[in-house]
Amino acid sequence: MWKNIKSLFVIEEEGDSKASKKQTAKSAPKKQKAPQAIPESRSGEPGKVSKKFMEVLLKAMEANNIEGFDYLEYKQSLNSLKNMPMDEKTRYQSALAMAQTMGVTPAKLIDTAQHYIRILQDEEKKFEQAVANQINTQIKSKEQEISKLEETIKAKAAKIKELTQQIEAHQKNQEKLKTEILDSSRKMESTKNNFIASYNSLVGQIQEDVENMQQYLK
Repeated sequence: MWKNIKSLFVIEEEGDSKASKKQTAKSAPKKQKAPQAIPESRSGEPGKVSKKFMEVLLKAMEANNIEGFDYLEYKQSLNSLKNMPMDEKTRYQSALAMAQTMGVTPAKLIDTAQHYIRILQDEEKKFEQAVANQINTQIKSKEQEISKLEETIKAKAAKIKELTQQIEAHQKNQEKLKTEILDSSRKMESTKNNFIASYNSLVGQIQEDVENMQQYLK
């Protein structure tokens, strides 16, 4: 049954979209009505039909296939009439004639088609929940980590600022001490020189007196 359901719906292979459009243009007897618009993406960017996701959805339909002749069998009848030289209305009515031989009414066909739409909607909900879980584990957790890192960065930046201010204060104090040392050295050198000058003056005077006494007091 899986292969049958899969064959009822168009699953474009990657890179086949242009080819399928050309084929449709050649085979269609008249311009087909555009299908009802269904948003493919909520992010503002158009999505691409994925073979992987199409198979997941089709398998969900297969798992919930209704017994007897329903929309899927009707879809198969429609597909079998695709290459017949008839317009869309005639094709749908001809397929209905086949279904009516099985005791199927248009109301049942529409009801069973809606059944499969509900199955697909359930799959969409499951997918949305899976995406939400991935967002929680892969995006929100990283956003929380970013917030923590931002707080850490702010705290360390404040610490760096504090340390920088302390370093600047230490550097100023260091320069002040260097200046004080230089001033003290100069003062000490001046004091030392004054002492030596005073010492030399006195010693010189005394030595001069000694020399005079040795000369004059014999």
